[in-house]
Amino acid sequence: MLARRVRWLVAATIAYNLVEAAVAITAGRVASSGALVAFGLDSVIEIASAAAVAWQLSARAPDLVGRRERRALRIIAFSFFALAGYVALDAVRTLTGSGEAGHSTAELVLAALSQAIMPGLSHTQRRTGRELGSAGAAADSKQTCCTPTCRRCCWPGSWSTACSAGPGPTRSSL
Repeated sequence: MLARRVRWLVAATIAYNLVEAAVAITAGRVASSGALVAFGLDSVIEIASAAAVAWQLSARAPDLVGRRERRALRIIAFSFFALAGYVALDAVRTLTGSGEAGHSTAELVLAALSQAIMPGLSHTQRRTGRELGSAGAAADSKQTCCTPTCRRCCWPGSWSTACSAGPGPTRSSL
């Protein structure tokens, strides 16, 4: 029963993040927003993390579950480092003045949706993962928890850009 619940939570995480990644990366490219592209890449990383947990839970033999859990934890850890690397590179690009982000309504909508959906999903997945005794599912829930935290950090800049954007061809309204 718990394993089935984790599978449903993982499937919900993957489905939501597929849509979120597509919208965020597309809108980020249109608005030249590295932060929004990073947000989309974070969604791709969350998909990889959730897929690793789904793969881990698909094993039937206990020794195979253990080996897969260790590998899933490595994949999740690597995904955190990959995202940090992208954010660091984008920060350098921004600080050197290599581009200015335009307004993106999609960014504000995605941020609001993530704030509404992801904390509850993360909490439920962490609780279920702990009940199941799955370190992989619990670790994946922490990855899911990163999304709303990142969005809370970016919201002031997003709103500032939205409020200062004038009408014109640089304005993105996906």
